[in-house]
Amino acid sequence: MTLSQPHGWLVLDKPRGLGSTQAVAAVKRVLRGAGFGKVRIGHGGTLDPLAEGVLPIALGEATKLAGRMLDASKTYAFTIAFGTETDTLDTEGEAVATSDRRPPIGAVAAILDHFTGEIEQMPPAYSALKVGGRRAYDLARAGEEVQLVSRRVTVHSLTLASDGEGNREDPPLHSAFATTAGRPDGYDPRAPLELADTITLIADVSKGTYIRSLARDIARALGTVGHVTYLRRLKAGPFLEEQAISLDILEEIGKGAALKDHLLPLEAGLDGIPALTLDPESAQAVRQGRVLSGMPQSDGLYFAKAGQVPVALMEISGGTAKVVRGFNLTDTAE
Repeated sequence: MTLSQPHGWLVLDKPRGLGSTQAVAAVKRVLRGAGFGKVRIGHGGTLDPLAEGVLPIALGEATKLAGRMLDASKTYAFTIAFGTETDTLDTEGEAVATSDRRPPIGAVAAILDHFTGEIEQMPPAYSALKVGGRRAYDLARAGEEVQLVSRRVTVHSLTLASDGEGNREDPPLHSAFATTAGRPDGYDPRAPLELADTITLIADVSKGTYIRSLARDIARALGTVGHVTYLRRLKAGPFLEEQAISLDILEEIGKGAALKDHLLPLEAGLDGIPALTLDPESAQAVRQGRVLSGMPQSDGLYFAKAGQVPVALMEISGGTAKVVRGFNLTDTAE
C-alpha cells in the first residue's frame, strides 16, 4: 500500500563527501522504501561535497518554499589553515601560493571587524557561477581562464569559535604599559605571541557569500595565505543543526521507523512570518486564487491557515490580501 505523500521538511546532517544532489537521491530512495511512492523533493541550498552540516530537504508542498531557503542567511563554522593557498581554496586543490608567515591569534581577532558588514567579495574560480553559459568550475578544470565579477555580500557576524562550552576564548593581549607602576592590567609584554597555524571561525552570512573566498581574503589581509580545511553549516534560514538527522537515522525510516518523528511541518520554513487564520469560506476563496478584501491586518507577508492546514502564503497591502504561493492541501490532509 502506498502511503499518502508527506509535506514538510527533513533536516539532514549532510556528511562530508556527499553532494547535495546525492543527499536528495538518498531521501527519495528511503521514502520509496518506506512506502511513500513518488514524493516531490527539493533542497534548501547546495552544500559542496567537502562541506557538512544542515541541509533542509523539502517534501511535497514544502518544495514551493525551497526557493526561500536560497535567499535565507546561513551560519557556518570553518577552519582556515595558514601557509598555503590552493586553486580551489580548499583541500581538494593544488597549491598556488605559499607563505612561512603565521599570524598572531590576537591579529586574527582584531581583523574580523574588517570583514563584518557589507563587503566586496570575488567568488572562487571553482564555483557553480555561470560564465558565458558554462559553470566556472568546468572552465577552471579545463584550464581555461575564468573571468568573474566581484559582488556585494553581507557578513552579519564573524567571531572566533567557542571553547566547546559556549565561551569564546579571547586571545591574550600584549601591552607596552603592563609594567607601569600601579597599573594592575595583568598584561605581560615578555610573553611570546601565540601564532596560529589554523583558526576556526563562525560566520553568519547573506546569500551568495562564499566562505572559501572569505577565508582567502582573511588570510591575505593577515599578510599570509590560507585555505579552508573544514566547513560545517550550522544553520540555514530557520533550520538548526539540533534539528538535523544523520544518514543512519534516515535509513531507519526506510526500514519502518516513523517519518513523523523527524518531519518538521511546512510552516517551519516560514519562521518569523505571522499566521493569518481563515474561516472556511475565506479559505475556499483563497484556494480558488481569489483576492480577500477588507483585511484589518497591517501590510506584509502572512502564512494563511484554515485550522491547522496550510492554505497559502499571502501578501496584504492596503487591506487587500493576494496569494503569493498556494498550497494544495485540504482539511483531510492533516
